[in-house]
Amino acid sequence: MSRQQRCRRICKEPKYSAFTPIDVKNPEHIILSVDEYEVIRLVDYENKNHEQCAEIMDISRTTVTEIYKKARFKIAEAFVMGKELNISGGNYRICNGPPHPYCSETCRILSSKEKKKGRENNMKIAVTYQNGEIFQHFGHTEQFKVYEAEDGKIIKSEIVDSNGAGHGALAGFLLNSGVDVLICGGIGGGAQTALAEAGIKLYGGVSGSADEAAEAFLAGRLDYNPDVHCDHHNHEEGHSCGDHGCGSHSCHE
Repeated sequence: MSRQQRCRRICKEPKYSAFTPIDVKNPEHIILSVDEYEVIRLVDYENKNHEQCAEIMDISRTTVTEIYKKARFKIAEAFVMGKELNISGGNYRICNGPPHPYCSETCRILSSKEKKKGRENNMKIAVTYQNGEIFQHFGHTEQFKVYEAEDGKIIKSEIVDSNGAGHGALAGFLLNSGVDVLICGGIGGGAQTALAEAGIKLYGGVSGSADEAAEAFLAGRLDYNPDVHCDHHNHEEGHSCGDHGCGSHSCHE
């Protein structure tokens, strides 16, 4: 079993959450987590060394170095390849102490129990949606049904359009919508990676009623496939994506 990541401390949310190349139509998205942004801010903008950054963020210097290297590559990829950079998600907590430059030692450290309770008691669940059912191809989703839940009960829901975004842009779309959990049918590996980097938990390989799936998730009885994948581009006669868990006749993503 892998060791749980230590929660990274940041002073405040980034003022700007997205940077888009103006001369690229429908650019692919790269997700820079908030804790990655904070390392860049401290090291490159505030001119802190890695040891100072580690103390401010309440993590090890080795972790700072790893985060810094990964974040710099993402920024470089966005610049060189003309991709949109979205800043969201990650494993972090906001400094809740009194005002102090770069967070003081008086910051209240949230326990893992507090964090877990907060996420369970208040969350957003998105379901790929078509005519009341779970749409079976994430990359071609035109609508999501988004449910807001508190204390294990749905208090609000709405149907939102994806505006024809492809699978790469859909992860950013869900991020901007504040989604914590995605329930869907088939989904490709690239989209799964993007969702994981965004901190959105995936429950794939689900079919049937969208409303019933959301209720089942909150009740802890959702039937899903943790190994769901959809990467078959060509189907022979008699074969459909449903044969490998996608549930759609077109799986190109």
